[in-house]
Amino acid sequence: MSDSHDEVDPAGFGVLWPVGTRWDDNDHYGHVNNVTYYAFFDTAVNAWLIAVTGVDIRTLPAIGVVAETSCRYLRELSFPDQLAVGIAVERLGSRSVTYRLAIFRRDGDALQPAATGRFVHVYVDAETRRSVAIPEQIRSAVAELEAQQQRP
Repeated sequence: MSDSHDEVDPAGFGVLWPVGTRWDDNDHYGHVNNVTYYAFFDTAVNAWLIAVTGVDIRTLPAIGVVAETSCRYLRELSFPDQLAVGIAVERLGSRSVTYRLAIFRRDGDALQPAATGRFVHVYVDAETRRSVAIPEQIRSAVAELEAQQQRP
């Protein structure tokens, strides 16, 4: 855990996607298990893409697969914490998107940073799994987020 909890500002993210913790997210140490943070990232990014495009992204001819991911833990989480996952675009390429992410714990009206992360989606043909261009629906949504987000 880091001592620099306050360096992550929710205002630096164009999207704050709500995610709840579940009873079974806690491990034997009484906090959310480290692998669950990655599930929060994955859930938030994909739920946001579905919501903003209006398309079930699983049905597109190209799908985003995770090529790289990382997480820096800042604060413990535990059930029944309510969370928001901050989503920002670090890089939009022709075949991949790199997201800058953060997990915030809701504390009344405040959002307390709990983790930061990075997530790279590479788009591949759903059948052949060969790298392809990002589908236009996804590209448009990500480009719009990139254009409107605040940079820290």
